[in-house]
Amino acid sequence: MKVIEINSLTKTYGKSRGITDISFDVEEGEVFGFIGPNGAGKSTTIRTLLSLIYPTSGSAKIFGKDCIEFASEIKREIGYLPSEVFYYDNMKVKDLLAYSASFYKKDCRKRIIELAEIMDLDLNKKIDDLSLGNKKKVGIVQGLLHEPKLIILDEPTSGLDPLMQQKFFDLLDQENKKGVTILFSSHILSEVQRLCDRVAIIKEGRIVTVEKISALKENNYKRFKIEVSGFIDHRIFQITGVNNLEVDGHMLSFLFRGNINNVMKIISEVEISNLWIEEPNLEEIFMHYYEKEA
Repeated sequence: MKVIEINSLTKTYGKSRGITDISFDVEEGEVFGFIGPNGAGKSTTIRTLLSLIYPTSGSAKIFGKDCIEFASEIKREIGYLPSEVFYYDNMKVKDLLAYSASFYKKDCRKRIIELAEIMDLDLNKKIDDLSLGNKKKVGIVQGLLHEPKLIILDEPTSGLDPLMQQKFFDLLDQENKKGVTILFSSHILSEVQRLCDRVAIIKEGRIVTVEKISALKENNYKRFKIEVSGFIDHRIFQITGVNNLEVDGHMLSFLFRGNINNVMKIISEVEISNLWIEEPNLEEIFMHYYEKEA
């Protein structure tokens, strides 16, 4: 069963770019990644999906129901964490969560306490006294307290320290094992690789590709940066798998995909003074998708 069906969804803001002709499906029980650089259109797609804003054209369904026509009914079964959370400063955390829970026809008190313990959240503190990371924890508990069938997360880890990120990922894994479907939006490739089964890549308001994570990993690139001691003929690095070769004085940099031993053989023949091998950023790793699209 498809939990989310998005068909040719378009949202325009006058002359400003929104999203254009977005289409993808999310299966029941799937952890689906939605990834692209900041400003690519991830949040606009999610807000349109949730009927927080209305599309210019196209349609979307959740649980087989139209997102606009059945908006209030659908939202009872969705947990949503926006990329930025804003609350009433003078409320205590427990009062805010009790208020959120009152919208659902179930007793969520035990669940709130469980989630607060997992996320190390003090329920007695005032919202105003919380750090950005702790406000994000409130958002996580708020999104999960009613045990939704679908969790939609928009850049959920910003503000969380690495230890808390791990607890959060473990929590999502537990929810998914219960059969919960998750849509996970991020600009951080490693997060998506860690959690998701499939991923939709968005750039400049358009879907570039929908891939299985296994296929994405096969296309894994490394960024090489080499500082050489003297003159080097950079043409020796023009081999299969090398992309975006740049030379700046004694510095060479390029992206490489393929058998790493091939490029290491060339490096071993060069007098180098320093070498960096890094994970490329998101823009770089999807460069071949973007170029194909162009």
